[in-house]
Amino acid sequence: MTIIQAAILGLFQGIAEFLPISSSGHLLIFKDLMGLAEVPALFDVVLHVATLASIVVVFRRRIGGIIASMARWVARRHGEGDAENLAIVIPAIVATALTGAVGLAIDRIDFSGRPEVASGLLLVTALILIAGSRLKPGATTYRGMTVRHGVIVGLAQGIGVLPGISRSGISISAGLASGLERGTAGEFSFLLAIPAILGALVLKLDELPAMAGSVAVPHLVVGSVVAFAAGVGALLALMPLVRKGKLAWFAAYLIPAGLIGLCIL
Repeated sequence: MTIIQAAILGLFQGIAEFLPISSSGHLLIFKDLMGLAEVPALFDVVLHVATLASIVVVFRRRIGGIIASMARWVARRHGEGDAENLAIVIPAIVATALTGAVGLAIDRIDFSGRPEVASGLLLVTALILIAGSRLKPGATTYRGMTVRHGVIVGLAQGIGVLPGISRSGISISAGLASGLERGTAGEFSFLLAIPAILGALVLKLDELPAMAGSVAVPHLVVGSVVAFAAGVGALLALMPLVRKGKLAWFAAYLIPAGLIGLCIL
């Protein structure tokens, strides 16, 4: 892997992790196009840490509010916004548990070396986005969230483990289908990405000693910096589109990308 290849993979990780176009699918396809039969697992871990950091930066106020509200709840105190922040917790826990169960089941399937699968599932993501854009906007905000919302979004996010299925696209669409208001569905989807990414990283902790030295430090630095910057930019650009119900716009990219991938891979 060269520095340029590391930067390209970091760029697409940061952009595609949040834009509804599937980061896993694009990385699988681009690895094949660049002739990278195998990318060190440590590099993937570092890129995911970088995209996790971008979520924390963009949604720092909401994340800080949830942590503060939980601390006040434990101390039996009350503060402004606590009801809204605490209403997120149970649905998020339920969603995370279901995501983990579905994701672990799907993760048993080895998709490496099968970019045509990712290409085909890009078309499925396009259909999901189009269908989601036709849903009548819900009115439920965080205050009205229930376990049902967590179940629906969690199951969808678990399916998003499949390469070519956008985690953000399918989870936001599921949130809309459950009756969530657009902005709430979008933010909830990205907040759920935090435990999802952390869970995936925890599963790799025992492999870290073996990963050490598998990729050069400059490549890790370049890839992670690019992934972080691209992730922040993607999140800031996407949230206004979510609120306006414009996710179907990305189908205009996914459909030709999927068809081209099926033809050349």
